Amino acid sequence: MTNSPPHLVVLLPRGETIRNFIYSGALEAVQKQLPVTLISVLPDATINQQLTNRFASVHELTTDPDPWLVRWLRLQLDVVHGRHLWSEAAKERWRRRDAEAVTPSKKAKRLISKALTLFFANEAGLNALNALERQTSRTLSTSNHYTELMRQLRPSLVFNASHIHSPNATQAVQAAQWLGIPTATFLFSWDNLTSQGRIMLPYDHYFAWNQTIAEQLLEIYPRVRREQVIVTGTPQFDFHFRSEFHESRETFCARVGLDPARPFVLYSTGMDNHMPGEPRIIEGIALILRSLDEFQRPQLLVRLYPKDRHPERFDEMRRANPDILFPEIPWNKNHQTPQFEDCAFLTNTLRHCALGINIASTISLELAMLDKPVINVGYNPPELDISPIDYRVYYGFDHYRPVVESGAVRLANSETEMRDLIVAALRNPAQDAALRARFTRQMFGDTLNGRVAEGLAQHLIRLAHARNG
Repeated sequence: MTNSPPHLVVLLPRGETIRNFIYSGALEAVQKQLPVTLISVLPDATINQQLTNRFASVHELTTDPDPWLVRWLRLQLDVVHGRHLWSEAAKERWRRRDAEAVTPSKKAKRLISKALTLFFANEAGLNALNALERQTSRTLSTSNHYTELMRQLRPSLVFNASHIHSPNATQAVQAAQWLGIPTATFLFSWDNLTSQGRIMLPYDHYFAWNQTIAEQLLEIYPRVRREQVIVTGTPQFDFHFRSEFHESRETFCARVGLDPARPFVLYSTGMDNHMPGEPRIIEGIALILRSLDEFQRPQLLVRLYPKDRHPERFDEMRRANPDILFPEIPWNKNHQTPQFEDCAFLTNTLRHCALGINIASTISLELAMLDKPVINVGYNPPELDISPIDYRVYYGFDHYRPVVESGAVRLANSETEMRDLIVAALRNPAQDAALRARFTRQMFGDTLNGRVAEGLAQHLIRLAHARNG
């Protein structure tokens, strides 16, 4: 392809990337200096209109089914990668896949996948399997849609806003790569490299939250060179540090039905398949709070995980405990898309709570960066058998273990300890402030300033111009 004026094509393969790069203003900042084309999931008419109002060129991200052999190779590559990586999270995924293979057919397929790891779960084997997947994907490609679109758009850079949500973006990214167009991706979350699947596509540039994640990438993928990795922070936290998203305690409490004169505790739930029995945990915490007359019986606000596949599992508990608040979370289930309103809603929930409780959640980081006490649940739901799942396993995962070891969060190993930690946090919320500050400084450096989106925009502009320099 011949050189043309700098032009950025951005792939938004999941709703959360709309939050990170549209709501934050990152791509509008890019557009001030060069043309931007979006190829995006389109969750609903409102968000679709928001995108087309802001950007002149918007295409829907769609994919054709890949041939079965390509799908099979990717599945095997993912299994082999996990066995080679063998992080604590990878071990847990391995155990769960074993447990899920219950029928003769599933057991046979699982046995084949595990047998392949004997030959390919090493660096040379992974590279060979990866090369086979890439060649097969190209040879058996049944769609020229994105190849033709890339020829028409002639971008100088294609940016995939989430490496881990890329199955529906793969065809667009590889079309660009086959045409020799530089590609970049954003490492979506802090746990993805050690707890999720393999990065199938070899990008030219990678954006990372912090230096630790950058080093993990280089260690796990030896073919990635240090100069390909750019540490930027993540724009999803910008909203917490931008005053236009802040509202007073009185305004926020009135909106969700809280008494502003009384403290409230935030409980953030997790995925149903990872945290079974969580309603029992919440009921136990509610009982504790009702007994704390010293602190005006703190209110309990539960933020349901927007990506939970079975939120109805909380329905019975909600009916039996009308004093527990379950505010509506402004997300669209299509493509897991936060609505713009959730940026301010989450920020103010975190800003105004007295403390936060969760099970190994990213919200622990957000609470810590806003200097709020954090308690993690380290015990299983009392009187419930959730085996083979054990909540305590999550605190040994590679990405989360340093959080616990830092002292920025407290781990409750029983309901009795939970009560003691809640009382301590309400009585002296500044007790672990220095540890929280040190941890967030080590993890995020100077990126907690509300301007990560602006910095990302400048890097994208630079990379797009580099092709035409």
